[in-house]
Parts: sequence; structure tokens; C-alpha cells
Amino acid sequence: MEIPAVNLKAIVFVHWLLTIWGCMASWLPSSYAWGNFTVLALAVWAIVQRDSVDAVLMFLVGMVMTMLMDIIHFGIFYPLADNLTDRTRDTFRFSVGMAILSLLLKPVSCFFVYQMYRERGGDYNVNFGFPGVSRNRDAYQSIDQQDQPVGLANPFGQAEDGKPMSY
Repeated sequence: MEIPAVNLKAIVFVHWLLTIWGCMASWLPSSYAWGNFTVLALAVWAIVQRDSVDAVLMFLVGMVMTMLMDIIHFGIFYPLADNLTDRTRDTFRFSVGMAILSLLLKPVSCFFVYQMYRERGGDYNVNFGFPGVSRNRDAYQSIDQQDQPVGLANPFGQAEDGKPMSY
């Protein structure tokens, strides 16, 4: 089954709109907006530079980080809606719903952004900085047994019996 290609502009637009709607009520701190809009700025960089692997990787890492930060923000700053009027209660519910929807869509967006990262040539391999040691020596050429090209096998033009070769 082939994964459908999703436009990066559509991902950015959806998350931008949901972040705007999530910030409508003043229940979230400004760090929520700053974090999400900074990551969306990285996405704009990834849109502008179509061949940049770094831009897509930074957007992907930023999306993962904002997922964690959104969970922390929601856990700490979600207030009780007991003292809200009907109008502010509706705005609050809408704002919370859009912020939660944005959080729920982020893993799906990360999946599609990772596919774009792979399409642009990115390959994430875990490397902890330890050099690997391999016993496979098939790729090495022995110094004693070098393959010589035909023209260099007899550089002085002599036959094997020591007499000059006639052409």
C-alpha cells in the first residue's frame, strides 16, 4: 500500500489555523503560541527551500517537541470552567477543542513530514559516536595480489623470455 503524498503547505495551514483557534481564549500561556508559531516558521523554511533536508528535519523535531510541550501546557493550565459565563464558556470549549485537535493531528503530520524527509534524501541512523569494528575484509584489496591492467602487465614491451616483442 502506497502512502499518499500530503502537501507541506496543507499541514502548515491546518496547524496554523488550529493554533490560532487554540489561542482564542486566554487559558494558555504565551509560550504555547511562541512554541507552535516558531515550529510553523521552520515549516515555512522547509516550504521555501524544497531541497533542504535540514529544514524538514528541524520542522519534524520541532513538531515532536511541541507535542510534549502541548501536553505539559494542557496539564498545567487547564482551568476549571465553573465561573465562566455562557459566552465565555463556549469560546473556552471551542479553544480547548481546537488545541486538543491540533495535538491529536501532530503525530499524523509528523508521519507525513517524515516521509517528506525521506523523499528529500534524509536518512536518520542512530549513531552514538562509537566507531564500529567489522571483521569483514572483502572490501579491501590485498597489497600482495593487485589486479594489473593488461597494458601495465609488461611495461617495457619484452616477451617473457627476455627478448623484445615485435609489433
